[in-house]
Amino acid sequence: MVPSLDWFIYAFVRKEAVVSSQIEGTQATLVDLLTFEAEESAPPNADVEEVCNYLDALTYARNQLGDPKGLPLSMRLLNQTHQRLMRGVRGAEKLPGEVRRSQNWIGGTRPGNAAYVPPPPQALAEALSAFEKYLHAEDDGLPPLVRVGLLHVQFETIHPYLDGNGRIGRLLVTLLLEHWKLLAKPLLYLSLFFKRHRDEYYRRLSAVRADGDWEGWTDFFLSGVSSIADEAVASARDLFALVTADRTRVLQNDTTSAAAVRLFELLPRHPLVSVASVMRLLQTSKPTAARAIGTLAATGVLIETTGKKRDRWYSYQGYIEHLRVGTDLDVQRRSRR
Repeated sequence: MVPSLDWFIYAFVRKEAVVSSQIEGTQATLVDLLTFEAEESAPPNADVEEVCNYLDALTYARNQLGDPKGLPLSMRLLNQTHQRLMRGVRGAEKLPGEVRRSQNWIGGTRPGNAAYVPPPPQALAEALSAFEKYLHAEDDGLPPLVRVGLLHVQFETIHPYLDGNGRIGRLLVTLLLEHWKLLAKPLLYLSLFFKRHRDEYYRRLSAVRADGDWEGWTDFFLSGVSSIADEAVASARDLFALVTADRTRVLQNDTTSAAAVRLFELLPRHPLVSVASVMRLLQTSKPTAARAIGTLAATGVLIETTGKKRDRWYSYQGYIEHLRVGTDLDVQRRSRR
């Protein structure tokens, strides 16, 4: 359906990392992340570093689950994933990789005026044991997709860490969908649905805790799966059409060289390029890299973004504009406690 499954995974893993982090208040966009990855040399700002940590954490967890000798899906794996998520960023002092030993809360300034107070530290061992038992329950009569939604609520309600619970809880959904073979590859990410419906997301979580409204949460969760699945199919079709049309334009151009074609095929994984970066990607000379960029710019595939005469950067604008839908910043922020 798409020119390369790896392209699709590459793009949507990054979109998920950005959106899941934005839900918790991180002020970085997909373009910020792609710019940092393209430039390589510049250190990331704090917001982009949080997104990079999410990518690292998700990659680590998927690799562990895909390795016969790796860790199973368990609190041990989630703890090590959490350690990578929180490494060197805001909240790094809040016991990365460790279950909390003090009380946390959501909203408000203290437990007394909080929107929700999770179980106290002394109750976590029992709560997490029950969580793991349900995680590995062989058959409780419920469809696996429903169980994924229930485990997300259970994890978020326990809130086992001092920070990063929301991101790990949403990452857990991604891991379960792939690990339980509901998807062959990580192609479905619900954070965009949760961001669009953020108030209802939190309201549904609260209704389970306060009123036991599991049915309302399950209906909301499954609606999100259906919505995002439809969007993923449409997005795949759009990407296929875009890349196919652009490839045709490039191949029909009389000045197109082999280097330009090679560069085009790399653009979905490197949608921001410069002469220096193309020299590295193609392992070629500066004149050859410049001509390859020039060809793709002449066909309208690449757009120069700096307005400068030197040290120019070029964007696969059509591709990025398609992917960035839903990843721009909004003004809502939420406490990370």
